[in-house]
Amino acid sequence: MKFQTETGVLESTPERLIVAGWTGRDRAAVDHHIEELAAIGVPAPSTVPLYYQCSPTLLTQDTAIQALGDDTSGEAEPFLLQQDGRIWIGLGSDHTDRALEAHSVAASKQICAKPIADILWPLEAVEPHLDDLSLKSWIEEDGSWVPYQDGKLSSILPLEQLIAGAPLSEGAAMLCGTLPAIGGVRPASAFRMSLTDPVRGQSIDWSYRTANLRIIS
Repeated sequence: MKFQTETGVLESTPERLIVAGWTGRDRAAVDHHIEELAAIGVPAPSTVPLYYQCSPTLLTQDTAIQALGDDTSGEAEPFLLQQDGRIWIGLGSDHTDRALEAHSVAASKQICAKPIADILWPLEAVEPHLDDLSLKSWIEEDGSWVPYQDGKLSSILPLEQLIAGAPLSEGAAMLCGTLPAIGGVRPASAFRMSLTDPVRGQSIDWSYRTANLRIIS
């Protein structure tokens, strides 16, 4: 994979992918969400936060992916990469199979590609104002882009805490959790996301489309 950075192109082939879940900073809200999901059959996490292990080959910078069935959806998340002794921050989508999620959250994450934007910032460049970074996403519905997620990183556990809990090591990448979906989680054929730094006046933007493969049994 190739990333544009402030100092040039960074090439990377991550050796490990961690998908952090249940990372909301408001623990009461997280517990309430766990109870809601349990009521519809989604297993509760063994710990909070929980660090799912996924294949790094799921990471992609393709702008089109394929997914099995009609029940998958994206979610915008901060993306971290540790390489050459330095941690970088970018933007990714933890695309997930929502039907499979009721049987195994880990499997629902492992089955889907994880689109990643091609821009990275040095984490130290945004660390002093990390909570002010804005995370947004949109989905395409009836031919129009509709707001799907909107919030700040202050809604997610401090990235320093997630890095220590994983732990993030050389050659590892991590998706760091997400924000609630406006109007509820639902599939869409196109997904757009952004991570904006209001202090430095910079933004990372990415979009991709999903083609659904027919389930044959």
